[in-house]
Amino acid sequence: MRALRYAFDEAMASLWRGRQSGILSTAIIALALVVLGGFLLATSNLDRLSAEWSRAAEISVYLQDDVTPADRGDIERLLAPGGPGAVVASFEFVSKEEALRRFKTMFADLTATADSLDGNPFPASYEVRLRSSADVQAEVDGLVDKLRASAGVADVGYDRQWLERLLSAVGIVRGVGLVLGTVLTVAAAFTVANVVRLALYARRDEIEIMQLVGAPQTYIRGPFVMEGVLQGGIGALTALAVLAAVFLLSSSRYLVPLASAVNLSSIRFLSPGLCVLLLAGGMLVGCLGGLVASSGRT
Repeated sequence: MRALRYAFDEAMASLWRGRQSGILSTAIIALALVVLGGFLLATSNLDRLSAEWSRAAEISVYLQDDVTPADRGDIERLLAPGGPGAVVASFEFVSKEEALRRFKTMFADLTATADSLDGNPFPASYEVRLRSSADVQAEVDGLVDKLRASAGVADVGYDRQWLERLLSAVGIVRGVGLVLGTVLTVAAAFTVANVVRLALYARRDEIEIMQLVGAPQTYIRGPFVMEGVLQGGIGALTALAVLAAVFLLSSSRYLVPLASAVNLSSIRFLSPGLCVLLLAGGMLVGCLGGLVASSGRT
């Protein structure tokens, strides 16, 4: 405990003496973690979006304008729960007039454009909600194939296509964030190491005396490792503060409308677990930088 207190006090004094270089290394760590945290924020919300879309999976069956009552009856028998559409929870018929009314409600600015068209361009459709417990993808695919082959059906839209695209986007965003975060983290570790080396050089005479009198390595190397840990911790806290400020400032103006547009319940900040992980990661980067620098000089 005494060694830890000594390392902390010496590290704080060293940071104050070399505050200009210390601010630079702390800023680089903060930048690296802001980038990494931003990608974590994006991917965590995209993961939630894909989960919510999966729970609310729907099929849209668009009908031809000349569909007959007999064709509609065949389609409804396919969609009837307990029949071929065993994965169907419920379905609703949306007429052409209802589709136009919904469009005008959702896109009020385009009402005049819709009224200027000759006739109603929107097809009638069935909105089909799938059972949340239906995880047998083959049954859903089979139902979609039967619907597409049915007379009177113009097209079938299935949310699975959007889910696959969303999952691909999550993978791409996560990969890009990992690469950028790794590059910036390595750069931050090297910067911390160089700053610690400057502190080592400034105290080289003191270190040599401590080695001559047989001081333990924890007292010799501890302050420099602690200096790196403090730089990493301060950088991580700065990154979290920046992310939180940007999130709060943009939440009501941009994020809430965005969540509504993509049918996401809400866009949330990083979970406490991810915040702790970022903080621990920043401290680990600083610790590694301090270890690399001190092991090469002591």
